[in-house]
Amino acid sequence: MKIEILGTGCKKCKDLEIVAKEAVAKIGGFHSVEKVEDIQKIMDYGVMSTPGLVIDGEVKSTGKLLSVDEVIALMKG
Repeated sequence: MKIEILGTGCKKCKDLEIVAKEAVAKIGGFHSVEKVEDIQKIMDYGVMSTPGLVIDGEVKSTGKLLSVDEVIALMKG
């Protein structure tokens, strides 16, 4: 599973990256977490409000900091 955190470096973006890594550690398995800071790539996803959470190419959340459990639910969902 490929997880991307979309954001240009704000605190919420950095925190969501940490949360996503905690979620991956909690559920185990092989999952990559990548931080995307390129504004063009973020816009290509249609995300106008960061942070954004993308799982396997699908935007799952924008504009808010999720909890570890919320990220896990989106990963399983």
